[in-house]
Amino acid sequence: MEVYMLYKTETSHSDLNNMKQNAVQKDQAERLRLIMAEKSSQVQQLDRRTRIITISSGKGGVGKTNIAINLAIAFAEIGKKVVVMDADLGLANVNVILGIIPKYNLYHVIKKQKTIRDIIVDTQYGIQIIAGASGFSQLANLSVEERDAFVEGLKELAYADIIIIDTGAGVSQNVLSFLRAADDAIIVTTPEPTAITDAYGIIKSISTEMNGPNIKLVVNRVHSVMEGKKVAERVITIAGQFLSIKVNNLGFIFEDTAVQRAVIKQDPFIKSAPHSKASLSIKHLMSRIANIEYKDQGGFGRFLRSMFVNRI
Repeated sequence: MEVYMLYKTETSHSDLNNMKQNAVQKDQAERLRLIMAEKSSQVQQLDRRTRIITISSGKGGVGKTNIAINLAIAFAEIGKKVVVMDADLGLANVNVILGIIPKYNLYHVIKKQKTIRDIIVDTQYGIQIIAGASGFSQLANLSVEERDAFVEGLKELAYADIIIIDTGAGVSQNVLSFLRAADDAIIVTTPEPTAITDAYGIIKSISTEMNGPNIKLVVNRVHSVMEGKKVAERVITIAGQFLSIKVNNLGFIFEDTAVQRAVIKQDPFIKSAPHSKASLSIKHLMSRIANIEYKDQGGFGRFLRSMFVNRI
C-alpha cells in the first residue's frame, strides 16, 4: 500500500553497518544545537537564540536553492540577520544563482585553511552567504573527524538570527547531519511523482530520529491551489499512516516565469519581480515560519493570505 500510494518501489536508506557512525553524528547534531543556543558575549541581545532552518529535497532540480536564497532575503526584509550556508558539498550553487564568485569556500574551512568567519560573503541583498565547493567529490561524504571539526566551527555564526542551510539533495550522511541539527527541516517537492516519492524517502530517514527537527513541506511549481493541496495531503497522509510522524504543510509556491528569468539574470526573483506569484508565495511562507502576518495590498496577496492561514 505504501509503495502503491507513492508511485514506485521504496528504497530503504537505513544501513545497520553505519550505526556507530550515526551515533557520532547525533552527538554532533546535539552539540551544534547547544552551540547555537549559547549566549554570545559579542551579541547585545543575550536572550536571543539562532534558529537553524535546513532546506532539503529527495531529488535535485526541485528549486531548493532558489527557495533558500529568496526565503533568506524575505527574512532580511523584516530586519533579521540571515546567513545562507551552501551545504551541498560537491555541487554548490548558491553563489552562482547570486552571481557571486567568492575567493574562499567551505573547502578551505574543511581543509583547515580558513575559518567560517573568513569565508562569509556580504551581499547587496541584506544577507550573508557561505559558499560551498563545486567539483570536489571528496567533500560529498566527509570523514567523522572532518565533520566534527566543521560542526565545531559553526559556533562562529551564533550572531545570526537565522541560519538557512541549503543541503544537498537526497539522503547522504552529510545531509542527515545537518537535518539532525536543525530546528526546522523544510522538505521541498514538486507535483512530479518522482519528486513526491523521493520527498517521502527523506522524511522517512528523518523519522528514525528520536529528537528530530520540525518537518515542514513545501510544494514548489504548482499550477493551482488544488494541485498544491493534493500533493501536500498525499505526502502528509502517507507519512502519518506509515511512519507515525507529523509533517506540517507550510504551503506552496506557484509556477512562475519570473523565476527562470531571475535565474538567467542571476538576480533573486524576490528582488527582480517582487510582486510576482512566486515572490508573494515566498513572503507568505516566511511570515508563517516567523509567525507574523504578511500584508499585501494586492488582490493576489489577499488571496494567498486566505489560502495560507491556519495551515501549519
